[in-house]
Amino acid sequence: MTWSIRVSTVAPPAVYATPHRRQPLTGGQGMADYIVVEKTQGVAIITLNRPEQLNAMSYQLSFELHEAVQQMSADDEVGCIVITGAGNRAFSAGGDIHEQREDDRRYTQRELDARSAIRTRGSYEIGACPKPTIGMINGLAYGGAAVLASSLDMRVGCEHASFRFLAAAYGRINSTWTLPNQVGWPVAKELLFSARVVEADEAHRIGLLNHRVPCAELREKTMWLATMIAKNRRDAVMGVKALLLRDLGADLEEQWANERDYTTNVVRGAKAEAAFPEFIARHGRPLGQG
Repeated sequence: MTWSIRVSTVAPPAVYATPHRRQPLTGGQGMADYIVVEKTQGVAIITLNRPEQLNAMSYQLSFELHEAVQQMSADDEVGCIVITGAGNRAFSAGGDIHEQREDDRRYTQRELDARSAIRTRGSYEIGACPKPTIGMINGLAYGGAAVLASSLDMRVGCEHASFRFLAAAYGRINSTWTLPNQVGWPVAKELLFSARVVEADEAHRIGLLNHRVPCAELREKTMWLATMIAKNRRDAVMGVKALLLRDLGADLEEQWANERDYTTNVVRGAKAEAAFPEFIARHGRPLGQG
């Protein structure tokens, strides 16, 4: 059964705001453009819903995702949160490069820094969500989507799943506060330094995927895990997560803040025009298409 949630009627902060049309969620409550929320068996399933753009994470989508996770965190009916992507090609292709390119022209550097700070804070708050989170990885998860996926507690993927932590390839830094907690330092260093693709079988072998199943069984396997978690005592499950996060060598917020401060004050990152020349030259078409 698909339920709706009430997304705030307050417009997103100016640094998030982009021109867009708004559509009602299923059931007519609230408004959302780029996510769909379903509640079933104590599980909330949040779907990134821009399949024509490979679920690229625009600022509006990021705002809606953050708010949906916050609302599901506060919902007593929900014991576990699943995040996935619409379609069968991508969990998400990462940041919306076309939007980033336009933003580089539209905003001052100070405004860009403020915009980035709000967005990355949202990433941290999803990672620190008090309820268990699962990524249902139905396709590629590149760039910012790999950050999102690695910030979740667990991931279930199919043969189409792949990851690429590619920030170093275009002059940026991310995932230093998420990936090592999932795969350990040596593997995290390799993936962050090289920015190479990690296919499904390797992702499962190194622990980036908890389970790897055929695509036809992806939702069933994910829901098997999510409902098993949701049936347990909420206070116990949330207590386990809180203690695990607290007992990290440095707490998660400190790790995130270290990355935020470094990328703001030391290596801010290339602007879209310089970072993605090949993508821009082919007008956003996938490699090998025209």
